Amino acid sequence: MILEMVNDLRNGNLSPDEYVGRTFERIKRVEDRVKAFVTIRREEDVLEEVKRAVKEGRRLSGLLIAVKDNISTKGIRTTCSSKMLENYVPPYDATVILKLRKEGAVILGKTNMDEFAMGSTTETSYFGPTRNPWDLSRTPGGSSGGSGSALAAGYVSVALGSDTGGSIRTPASFTSTYGLKPSYGTVSRYGLVAYANSLEQIGPMARNSADLALLFSIIAGSDQRDATTIDYSPPSSINPIAVKGIKVGVLKDVMDASDSGVAGVVKDFLNKMSSEGAVVEETNLGMVDYVLPTYYIIAMSEASSNLARYDGVRYGYSSNAEGNWKDVYSRNRGEGFGKEVKRRILLGSFILSAGYYEQFYIRALKTRRLIRDSLEKLFSRYDILVSPTSPILPPRIGEVIDDPVKMYAMDVATVTANLAAIPGLSIPAGFYNGLPVGVQLMGRYLSDTFLMGVSLYMENITGLKDITAPL
Repeated sequence: MILEMVNDLRNGNLSPDEYVGRTFERIKRVEDRVKAFVTIRREEDVLEEVKRAVKEGRRLSGLLIAVKDNISTKGIRTTCSSKMLENYVPPYDATVILKLRKEGAVILGKTNMDEFAMGSTTETSYFGPTRNPWDLSRTPGGSSGGSGSALAAGYVSVALGSDTGGSIRTPASFTSTYGLKPSYGTVSRYGLVAYANSLEQIGPMARNSADLALLFSIIAGSDQRDATTIDYSPPSSINPIAVKGIKVGVLKDVMDASDSGVAGVVKDFLNKMSSEGAVVEETNLGMVDYVLPTYYIIAMSEASSNLARYDGVRYGYSSNAEGNWKDVYSRNRGEGFGKEVKRRILLGSFILSAGYYEQFYIRALKTRRLIRDSLEKLFSRYDILVSPTSPILPPRIGEVIDDPVKMYAMDVATVTANLAAIPGLSIPAGFYNGLPVGVQLMGRYLSDTFLMGVSLYMENITGLKDITAPL
């Protein structure tokens, strides 16, 4: 646990030189194969900052943390894994970074991601794909795949990601780690490079539930610079919540859409919950055929608006081309954005165009309301809704990247939580043929701490925590 590590640093049982040296030795040994980071800070700079932080006696004093590369970090390159922002160094910290620095955390580096968080495999990155530490021929999921791989590779104990439709939970599932998509509004998005404002949240990733809860307690809370935040203060530590008597609704329609190996591991996990006294029943989301179209219509529409600012004149990559505005604008964006980002901008612009706005976008907003209503009915009967986090095992590099429909279908279980603004938590359920399988817990709005308490109880039953891939 990170509190024990921080205490060891503070008490002198672990020296900063040993801690930092061990971390960089691990990185030097395996990072060329994993490629979890876009930017790694200089070892001497990190060591100096750790030594200074240890003396301050904060909750995270000297703790190394990995940060997804779409979260603004003052003085540290923030690229969104895009050529468009390849050389961008922010002049300010995101609110979550300010909170972490205040508690003494030290940024180790910025993790690789799908370009502008658009993807499910971390293969759309301008800097190349991150690989899954459990099988280097496979993806770690996306878009926060770099953060998931940094955890599974044993570089860090905690990391930050962002989740628009499963971008924290899918990497957590594929790397046998823990990832929370918080309730919307509990964590400030100030300093997060925007993809789809009404859907995305910064969230914690960790190697166990207790560390996840501590990180969440630090980054959560209201922020005057983000009007969507609410006054919310979760506890800094959690206790296991026994599942005896808890009503668990298993989303059968999502289970049926999952590979048999994945579904089998999740069923074994549910059997453990049942043997501990949970009341496990099958149910249906009821609108599973609509969640993906609704999500992608809204997400792509918001993305096309948010990314309009990157034209090489106001922000982003410039080709230094000459000519009229239209030609220069087109060339800058044509060279600066990758294929998947262009696809989503084009589709979003089409959806928002005259004649199609009401036909697609307004209908999607209405369907989103129906999905939320459907979930509210389910939560009147169940305390937790459970499904596989991803319907498939980690795909091989190149397996889904050229098939957008197949890649988008990976999000069938996760996008619901983003559409409904509720928390979604992915925890390890087990392994199938040596590959990790995650189970997703969804709860009522602001039940984040409750989900993590259940997670802590179940991780003690399964023993699946603090696991490092055998690289």
